[in-house]
Amino acid sequence: MKVIIQKFGGTSVSSRSVRQLAMEHIEQALADGYAVVVVVSAMGRSGEPYATDTLLSLISGEDAVVARDRDLLLSCGETISAVIFAGMLRSRGHQVSVLTGAQAGIRTTADFGNARIEEISPERIFAELEEDRIVVVTGFQGVTAAGETTTLGRGGSDTSATALGIALDAELIDIFTDVDGIMTADPRIIDDAARLTRVTYAEMCNFASQGAKVIHPRAVELAMQKNIPIRVRSTHSKDPGTLVTSGVHFLETRPANDRILTGVTHSSQLTQIRVRPAGEHTGFQPLVFQAMARIGISVDFFNVTPDEVVYTVPTVQVERAVSTLQDLDFTVTTVPNVAKIAAVGAGIHGVPGVMARIVEALSDVGVEILQSADSNTTIWCLVHEREMVRAMRAIHNKFDLHSIGGAD
Repeated sequence: MKVIIQKFGGTSVSSRSVRQLAMEHIEQALADGYAVVVVVSAMGRSGEPYATDTLLSLISGEDAVVARDRDLLLSCGETISAVIFAGMLRSRGHQVSVLTGAQAGIRTTADFGNARIEEISPERIFAELEEDRIVVVTGFQGVTAAGETTTLGRGGSDTSATALGIALDAELIDIFTDVDGIMTADPRIIDDAARLTRVTYAEMCNFASQGAKVIHPRAVELAMQKNIPIRVRSTHSKDPGTLVTSGVHFLETRPANDRILTGVTHSSQLTQIRVRPAGEHTGFQPLVFQAMARIGISVDFFNVTPDEVVYTVPTVQVERAVSTLQDLDFTVTTVPNVAKIAAVGAGIHGVPGVMARIVEALSDVGVEILQSADSNTTIWCLVHEREMVRAMRAIHNKFDLHSIGGAD
């Protein structure tokens, strides 16, 4: 049995007209010989009646609502979406089975609001597929061993789709959204950003974790475990979109100097914190990170030296972080309103001069680099948020990223 997973996000199921477009993608997959498992999100975005954020707003300020009950409420959005979606498929002559996360065999931890998938028992789905039915599964939700309904946190429907892909040994996972695929940069910032035909799992993880919201990084990591290709596609187009894969077959055939960078993305609304001991204090560094962990703040972009610790936190957490550090008698300085620019590319590793070109690009447009770091696939630069757009455009232009769209 040749299985495909097709996940439709909130904007892809928000109205009857766009759901009709989604049906056409499903019917094309059937015509191509696939057994189809559909994963749906709640309908629409914040403000629309059944969107997840709208359901959340119903209990805003209600302190008596416990996490378990909150998950029961939030799971309703996907259930509504699945039932309506299945009804439309039946009206087009298809046999359909609707399954909740629990009925689909998605077993999770009991971390309400951010549960993790522990295992999937796919027997029920396989039985439905054997009967030539389209299976519509509610995304974002699962069940504990004790039978409690759970939700998977932000990006949960993406995670549901890729986890089901692994359990069902799917040949392909389609993630349908309202964009044409993965772009070299946010087109709202870079008007000549180009759509990429292919990216590697590692590149996609970095795009997703550094600000690109097209697919959740946890979903990409899951697909990478079993090397299942993902296509990020637009519901409004028959274009195949962007293929996310291991990429070995096309990366190894490229000249070493070709497509060093794949794209540039960003995270904003950050503050840089610099911590020094007030006096002689050897071994103070662990105390800094222990203090942040104790108050539930996840630090990012950190540098540790014998004399200081530097890192970033979301600006909304700065006051609490600084107060905690000062209580420990540390000297704390902050640089508010900073942004992290991520230059992503599987071709970075082992290529000399990449950082030199990035520094040159930012220097040419007068952007100050406050901090930097790198990995095999990403170079990060911290800049003032007021200079973020200028910095992104400078790097995009320096590496001619507008010209690599569609490259194989």
